[in-house]
Amino acid sequence: MKSVIKILCCQILALGLLTGCSRSFLDRPPLSQISAENFYKSTNDLRLATAALYGGSPWGDWNYTCYLPVGDVLSGNMAVGYWGDAVQLNTFSITGQNAIMVSNWKSMYNIIAQCNITINAIKDRAPDSIPLQARNAATAEARFIRGYAYFNLAIHWGAVPVIEDNGKLVTSPLVNRVKTEDVYKFAINDLTYAAEHLPAADAAGRLTTWSAQGMLAKVYLAFSGYNQQGSRNQALLDSAAKYAGNVCKKSGLALLPNYANLFKTQYNDNPESLFALQWAPGGGWLEGNMLQIYSTSPEISANGSAGWFGIGPTVDMIKLYSAKDSIRRKATFMLNGDYYPELNAAGGGFKYTGNCAIKKHIIGTNKDNNAPTMTQNSSTEHNALLRLADVYLVYAEALLGNHGTTTDADALLYFNKVRERAGLMPAPMLDADSIMIERRIELAAEGQYWTDLVRLSYYNPAKAIGKLNGEQRVTFTYSGGVITPASPYGVITPATIQSFTFPIPSSEITANPKLLEAPVPYF
Repeated sequence: MKSVIKILCCQILALGLLTGCSRSFLDRPPLSQISAENFYKSTNDLRLATAALYGGSPWGDWNYTCYLPVGDVLSGNMAVGYWGDAVQLNTFSITGQNAIMVSNWKSMYNIIAQCNITINAIKDRAPDSIPLQARNAATAEARFIRGYAYFNLAIHWGAVPVIEDNGKLVTSPLVNRVKTEDVYKFAINDLTYAAEHLPAADAAGRLTTWSAQGMLAKVYLAFSGYNQQGSRNQALLDSAAKYAGNVCKKSGLALLPNYANLFKTQYNDNPESLFALQWAPGGGWLEGNMLQIYSTSPEISANGSAGWFGIGPTVDMIKLYSAKDSIRRKATFMLNGDYYPELNAAGGGFKYTGNCAIKKHIIGTNKDNNAPTMTQNSSTEHNALLRLADVYLVYAEALLGNHGTTTDADALLYFNKVRERAGLMPAPMLDADSIMIERRIELAAEGQYWTDLVRLSYYNPAKAIGKLNGEQRVTFTYSGGVITPASPYGVITPATIQSFTFPIPSSEITANPKLLEAPVPYF
């Protein structure tokens, strides 16, 4: 694949050490001082190398282009206008040239390439003088992130190429796609290794065994439904419950008491954050966290510059919030009249006067975040891709499994921990719909709901299609507590089972026609 070869060349030159990670996370030498001959010689070198995997350019493009558009716009949680490629997500009309979809593919393979080079460099160049435990732990960080990337690819494309050594692409650039089940197995192998070799605790922001076990639970839960008819594979559900249960019961971690604090920079890398991207202020275009592009006003934006994309909840999303679920709603979406003392704090706070807008990821001014070098392109929020609350809900769903309902004590305990933090009454019984709704609300604007819909489509396609086609995928005006739906962005075509799989980017097919061939086994 031509694009992957380009990635390889860049990765060889940089040895996988990209700028853009938070200085509070680590400091690293300039790239000009790094070579294959003088690096990977000490435990500190390994820590520097793996820290680069948590942020920078590969993640920057994905975070900007894919994180919310795919996870929340495509799923119907939100709508974004005036962006032609995002309109295709709103309307189920994605083409092989869609820039958002192409960016997702290229970003994941860029991240995979960076991980591959790090893994192979540790194996080939790290001397025995570095303790084996340190070598294994560094490899485990890279394998976690590679496993996450392959899980992302499996969710969105299913059968994709699996690449462990980018060097081989130089002589053999044409590669086949691998069967979907083997992509899942590859991700599970990586995450299992990570779970076995990552420590139980590390510096804030670093991955731990609980990060890996939580992600393993999510992958097993998704894989349990793949290619099933009406029910999920019980052995895989049991594995999901095992790993999620370990995190719930053995990690010693607990939910952050205040839901809104999860999305404030003062609480970056809090104990509930199991895997978060690490960002620094002042990075270049597509090198930092660009989520503040969705900010609505100069007075709550870095350097007085408002964002340039309007995004907000759909009618379908906002109606899910009960009147009592105000804590999560206000922390996730702004409605006319909402007041936020933490935004523009020096100016007395911020009162939102529009119709509806996103609040998560809108962190305020440079002064609000004690970040004088922060720009609109480089938010200092370390947005979490895996939270403890997510694992709690995975555990509840895995315990529900193929039953219609459950009153299992553990399922209710951890499900209700999430609800009780939101100020809601505990549920006396769970079913699949109540868990999905809870996940949708708890994790709204965190890029998760599309994954939930895809894994539902694996074993109950009619229900998944019905959810998409039953949504009011439009924004609204809000006045006096009354919601009035707006016109859709483009013509919404009915979803089908094909809607749950992205087309392979046209440019990739041109460079590698073997992508059109039937997938092959990997194991």
